[in-house]
Order: sequence, then C-alpha cells, then structure tokens
Amino acid sequence: MAVVWTLLVLFPAVFVAGFILLVMGAINCHLSNSEIPPGVNQPVKLRIMHIILIITAVVGKILKKLGICSQVGFVRYMQGGKSLGVDPKLFIKDSWFEKVPVRIYQPKVPSASHRRGVMFFHGGGWVFGSLDTHEKLCRFIARESQSVVVSVGYRLAPEHKYPAAYEDCLNATIHFMRNTEHYGVDPANVIVCGDSAGGNLAAAVSQTLAERSDLPKLRAQILIYPGLQALDFNLPSYQQNHGVPLLFREHAAFYVLQYLNGHALHLEEVLEGSHIPVDIQLNYRKWLSPDNIPEKFKVRGYKPHVLLDCTTEVYETVKKFCEPNLCPLLAEDAVIQQLPESFILTCEYDVLRDDGLLYKKRLEDNGVRVTWYHLEDGFHGVINSFNSDWLSSASGKRGLDNIV
Repeated sequence: MAVVWTLLVLFPAVFVAGFILLVMGAINCHLSNSEIPPGVNQPVKLRIMHIILIITAVVGKILKKLGICSQVGFVRYMQGGKSLGVDPKLFIKDSWFEKVPVRIYQPKVPSASHRRGVMFFHGGGWVFGSLDTHEKLCRFIARESQSVVVSVGYRLAPEHKYPAAYEDCLNATIHFMRNTEHYGVDPANVIVCGDSAGGNLAAAVSQTLAERSDLPKLRAQILIYPGLQALDFNLPSYQQNHGVPLLFREHAAFYVLQYLNGHALHLEEVLEGSHIPVDIQLNYRKWLSPDNIPEKFKVRGYKPHVLLDCTTEVYETVKKFCEPNLCPLLAEDAVIQQLPESFILTCEYDVLRDDGLLYKKRLEDNGVRVTWYHLEDGFHGVINSFNSDWLSSASGKRGLDNIV
C-alpha cells in the first residue's frame, strides 16, 4: 500500500519532468535546424519568437496525442491573444459581408471628403491567423492613414480547402465595393492589402477584379512579403533562407499543400521540384526563373536547380498550383497589364523574398507602377511584431511606416 501511495505522489512530478524533457528535446532539435543570419534585425528577439512558436507547436502535438485537442486548434487558440478593448481614435465593429466575418475600423475624426478603404487579408499560411491576430496591425493602419480598414476572417485550411479563402476574400471585397457609401469611402479609392498568405489572397483578388467591368477599379494593391507561386521552392531565397525563422522552406511548402488539399502528401516531391511536368515548368520559365532575379540577391550562395520530371499521380494532386487564383505569379500578361498601382514589401531573410521580386518584375514589364520597399535586415513575419510589448522590431516598424 505504501508503494502505491508513493507512486501516486511521485506520478505528477514524473509526468511534469518528462513533459519538460520532451519539450526541451524538441526545442533543441528545431534550433539545430534553424539559422539566424548575422544581418537580421534584433536576432535575440527573433530567436525568442522562434522558441515560443516551437513550444506552442510541441505542446499542441502532445495534446493531440493525448486526445485533448488538435495541434492546429491549440496553436490557433494560443495565437488568439487578449482583447485590446476600446480604441479612443477608432470605431470598431464586427460584422458579416456575404456570410464572411469582418471587423471594420473607422477613424472617429470627421473627414472633409470620402476616405480611402482598405480590405485587409491576414497572413498565417492559410491555416492560422484571424481577426484577432492582426488586430494591432489593422488598428495602426486605420489610425495612421485615416482609412476605413476592413479585416476579413476568411475560412482556414485544412478544414476549408482552396478556393475557400480566396472566395471569401473576393466576396467580402465585392460586397464592400458595392456598399462604400455606408462607410464614407470613395468607391474609386479602395485598396486590397495582405501579408504572407494574405498577400497571396490580395494579389489573386486584385487580378480577378481587374477583369470586372461592373465594379470600380481598385486604387492599389499592397503585398507584404507575399507567397505567389508553388512551382519552384528552390529559388535563391528558398535556398539561402531555408532555415531562417519564422518561416522555413519546408513549412512554406507544407502550408500551401494544406491550403490546396487539406493534407501535405507529396511534400518531398514539391520541395525537390518533381511535382510539375518539365514541359509545364519550361512554359512558366519566362516568368518564374532565377535569371529574372537581380544578381545581388544571389551573392549569399545559390546553386542552380536541375529540372525534374514528375509522375502523373503526383501532378494530379497538385495541378491546381498552375491556377492564378492560387499562384498569382502565373497569370497571363493580359491580366497583369490591367492591375492597379502596387506596393510590394520584401525581406532579405525570407524564403518568400523572390516571389515578391519576380512579381515586381512582371508588373513593371507590363507597365504597372510599382513601389518596392526591401527590408535588408527583415525576416518573414517582421511586420506583425512592430508593436509587440517586448518583442517589437525596429525593422518591422520601418516597413509598416512605409506601408502607411
């Protein structure tokens, strides 16, 4: 009996100790596969943010194995954050546009003329992110630019596969453009904006609306380190920054597969480039080639990648990667030529850097005016850390000031 009591007393301590060792082991494993380049702004803060993400993911995985909740659900819950409460300078209201949840930010200061409107699509790899995760960012944009900002809570993968997120963002934007007078917004001054996966959605929505004659033309698109293609994960930026937080090369491919199929089968084929037939790859080479990236972005090391063919089975599962609504970089010139003035922000230490650079070239080659801002010390996700209580980034603040 004494032995039983001893075990009952010791079990919680043993469990906690084992749990801590398991988490520490996972942290060490992930850190050994990561790299913080010397040129990154505030590398210690980036390392801390990375560790927090690892811990959240590992605990979520353990909870999933225990049958308590899903890993994705736990990470989403932890990212939710606390309510920011009332903003003295903004009216903030939750609403629905065409069955899509939105959060509307309107400046309280009276305006002598109609304001601009900003449709904002949050990042998070189409899997994470919400109205709450980008609350500070949307408030800042609304306050500082005196714009009406509409943040869109689109459906997330893997529960809702492509084109759910794209359709939600498109439908919400069309609804807003048809009802701008209710918000004091100039219908000729509506902008789409998004970061990361949200930048992908903003680019796709912008292309779709460019061909609509029944709506006013968009005034501009703002693409913040957007992911714009899924054919080549071996571009220079993917090679150079494959292990740089907060977005690893492998994770970028994983997320887009989750968005496409609701799972990540054939991840290895996607990473090595054997998921698209060579003849199709060559067809898009004119737009999606390392040769179109300035040489100065290859000095940190780049090895040209040999084109690999693929099996019919693999291609059948990912052939929608060739659809511009999923990969906007692949749109035809006739569409690109109709796009509005564009602002593109890229970060040097980001796997998605070259997606932005290639799109910048495509836009400029087709006569679209582009304002490009490159954070030479920036990393993926840096904008969202601009106003963190203790992990704020000077680089992120610079980028956001330029966006405003």
